[in-house]
This record gives sequence, structure tokens and C-alpha cells, in this order.
Amino acid sequence: MSAPAGGAARPALGVGLVLAMALCFASLDTSAKLLGQTLPVLLVLWARYAIQAAIMGVWLAARRLRGGANLFASAHPRFQLLRGVLLLITSALLYYGIQHMPVAEFTALGMLSPVLVTVMAALFLSEPVSAARGLLVVGGFVGALIVVRPGSGLFGWVALWPLGVAATYAGFQLLTRRLAGHEHPLTTHFYTGLVGTAIVTAILWVSPLQAAPVLAAAPPATWALLVAAGVFGTAGHLCLILAVGLAPLAVLMPFTYAQLAFAAFTGWLAFGHLPDGWAVLGMVVIAVCGAGSVWLNLRDGAAARRIDASDAAPTAD
Repeated sequence: MSAPAGGAARPALGVGLVLAMALCFASLDTSAKLLGQTLPVLLVLWARYAIQAAIMGVWLAARRLRGGANLFASAHPRFQLLRGVLLLITSALLYYGIQHMPVAEFTALGMLSPVLVTVMAALFLSEPVSAARGLLVVGGFVGALIVVRPGSGLFGWVALWPLGVAATYAGFQLLTRRLAGHEHPLTTHFYTGLVGTAIVTAILWVSPLQAAPVLAAAPPATWALLVAAGVFGTAGHLCLILAVGLAPLAVLMPFTYAQLAFAAFTGWLAFGHLPDGWAVLGMVVIAVCGAGSVWLNLRDGAAARRIDASDAAPTAD
């Protein structure tokens, strides 16, 4: 739960980087929703991962040329493949689903992953659930019900998309938490982009979608937004990686929920939508319960293993 050895503890800068991460991810989600109105979502997904792979490939190559370690070498390639596949599935659910719901409400429901980790750990790993954890799980689902308000006719079946995002990301956290800290985070960040790019490229290759003509016909503004989305995703994760080297995760992780406020702002800026009072209340309940679950995960796991940001973060953009 402390900053890595050798790194100067600068919690204020760490929090600032986490807030920058939250803004990047909210901007990425809003960009994906905007791009989905004019481009096939599959192309948006490909660009997001391809740009990350390209940026990180250049970064790691530059470090290598300056005499740094070879961060292209992975000690656990199967872990990288599994992690990349799970995050790609999560991103696909997010990019397709966010076309059907407002950005802020979608983001809030997607941030249920920390409380779902508790449920999955109890069901599949027989981990004990304390009274505090149980209350946080119940509270998180109450918050989701407040946002969705079943029977109100506001969202209906489309609310399953963000819940799917939360579930797949919780599964990712549960399956990979035991290997957290065994790879350099920059190596993992590169392979996340590479695995996603390879899989989506293969899908595009066999699909009837004519990607090249579609991209060639896209106006400059669409191209700029497509590149921006990839940069937002890459920069957001880099901000989180750098922040973890400056301050304890227990200090940083609650601030990741600032993404809810940024999502409301970017959603209003792009689409003129603001959550109503009930939705705001539900978001606050989800944020409190999610942050509480993250804190308990960090407290209970710190003595036994190293926890990295991917294990604790409630979002998977």
C-alpha cells in the first residue's frame, strides 16, 4: 500500500495524476459515443488499441535505445494474453453499450466492479465476506437501482451493457490479481494495446466491413477525434501508472471516482445531457460503496501481496 521503493512520495502530484486519468477516461468514453454515431464501433475499438500499441512501442523502444531495460520482454506472456483478452471484451461492451445510454449513468453503473469482485470472490474462491463488505455490496446495488429505476422506462434492457462491463472487469480483476506486480507496468500497458490490436485486426479481416474505404471517407474532424480517443486511453493509464509510484494506492483510488463528475461534464458538453437528482444520488451511493470496497481490498491484501493499480481501479477504459 506504499509507493514503490525508490520513488519519492509526492501524494499531491499523485492525486493530480489520478484526476487527470479520470478526465482522460471520461473524455475517451464520450469520444467513443460521439464516434459511434458516424463510424462502426469496431473501427473505434481498433483505433483505441492500435494507437496505444504504437505509442507504447515507440516509448519502450526509446527507453531501450537510451540503455534502459528491455521492457518488450514479458515474463508471463500467457498472463498478458489473458489480461488483454479480458480488457478487450470489457472495452467492446463499453463502446457498444455507451451508444445506448448517457455517459454519466453508464459510467456509474460500470463502476460497480469493486463490489462485484467481492461477490465473485465469495462465489468462486470461497473467500469470506465480512459484514462491512456485505453492506457495501448491498449499497452498491441499491445505488444501481436508483440510477436505473426499474419500471420508470428510462433505460430498460440497455442497463445490462454497463452491468456487463462491471462484471467482465470484475472477472479480470479476480483472475489476474494474484499475478499483479510480476510485470513492469509499462510492459503490461504495451501488451494490452498489442493484444487488443491483433484481435480486432483479425476480426476486421474476416468481417464484411470495408474498413479502409470507411476511414478514407471520414472527415478530418472524425480522424482527429479518433486519434484523440486513442491518446486519451493511453494517457489515462500512463497517468495511473505514474501516480502509483508517487503515493499509496489507498490514498489514490478514491479519487478515481472523480470520473463520475467528469463524465457528467463531458456528457453535457457533447450531448447536452445532465443526470437528474435521482441519478446523482445513485452515483454518489455507488461511488461511496465502490471506494469502500477498494479500500477494504487494499487493506486486506497488502500484507500478503503487492497490489497494482489494475487490481484496485474501478474502471477499465
